[in-house]
Amino acid sequence: MSLFNRSMQLPDPEKDPLPEEQEEILEKVAHQVVKRGMTVPAIVFLESIKPLNYIGSQAMVFFEPIIQTVFNWRDYDTLRLALERRESIELMIQKIEAEDAVVLKKEKAVKKFMKAEKKNWKWYQRWLGIRTPKVELPEEIKNMPDRAETVADRKAKKEDDREQSSPS
Repeated sequence: MSLFNRSMQLPDPEKDPLPEEQEEILEKVAHQVVKRGMTVPAIVFLESIKPLNYIGSQAMVFFEPIIQTVFNWRDYDTLRLALERRESIELMIQKIEAEDAVVLKKEKAVKKFMKAEKKNWKWYQRWLGIRTPKVELPEEIKNMPDRAETVADRKAKKEDDREQSSPS
C-alpha cells in the first residue's frame, strides 16, 4: 500500500463525503481565508500538504491542550475530524475558490460601476480628489451575495423544494 494512494483524486460530487457540521467548519475556514485576502497562499499551502493531511490532523491532537485555551474546542475538534479524511483538503480548496469567486465578482461589479461614475466627474475630482461627490451603489450591486452558498442554504432550499412538491 502506497503512502500517496489516491492522494490526487478529486472527491466524488455525488456522495456527501463529510457530515454537515464538518462541512460548516470548512466553510467557516474558507470564509475567513477569503476575508483576510489569503486565498492564493492558502491554496498553495493546502495543495502542498494534501498527502500529509492525516499526519497534520494527528499533530492537531498533540497540540489540542494548548489550542483549547485560545479556540472553541468543539470547532477545533470538528476540524480535526474533518482533516483526518483525505478528501477534506480538496473540499476546503474548492470552498475557498467558490468563496473567492463570489467576492471577486462583487468587487469587479463595484469597480466597473465606479469607473463609469468617475467619467462624469470633473478633472479636479478625478485626479486631485477634491470635493468628490458621494456615490451610492445601485441596488443590484448591493444585493449581490457576499458569500458562496453554504450547507445551511442548501438545506433550506431542499426543504422548500419538498414543501412545494408535496401535495397539500
